[in-house]
Amino acid sequence: MADQTIYDNLTMLGGTTEQPASPDEAVLERVQNPQAGTDYCVRFVAPEFTSLCPITGQPDFAHLVIDYVPGDWLVESKSLKLFLTSFRNHGSFHEDCTVKVGKRIADMIDPKWLRIGGYWYPRGGIPIDVFYQTGPAPEGVWIPDQGVAPYRGRG
Repeated sequence: MADQTIYDNLTMLGGTTEQPASPDEAVLERVQNPQAGTDYCVRFVAPEFTSLCPITGQPDFAHLVIDYVPGDWLVESKSLKLFLTSFRNHGSFHEDCTVKVGKRIADMIDPKWLRIGGYWYPRGGIPIDVFYQTGPAPEGVWIPDQGVAPYRGRG
């Protein structure tokens, strides 16, 4: 039998994967952190996150920035992509979507620290920015600014 690797339990890489119908059906996968014991920051950016207004059914769009300091686990990126796209037909307010994404990741990988910024594009003339984090960032880790400018419209 071949030696096992930290990647043996991944089910989505290397093949066709069906798009989940909802965030609750989406499977997030994790992989062992090969640099466990070293604190560093990981960033995922989803500039075209889409969900639906739960009342009107109209689409809502956001720029998500997810930063985390891993412990023993990393987020497998293909499963994260599928999880995020599972919101496309999901009706939920901006606040719920942003916090749901952050909590789901944190529950799965138990990071030393995680934050998510949800920068929602205006509908009805009002942009909404939503922020969630699990606690204070660990000392000594470079955590860059999320780099998303406040919405200015045409001004």
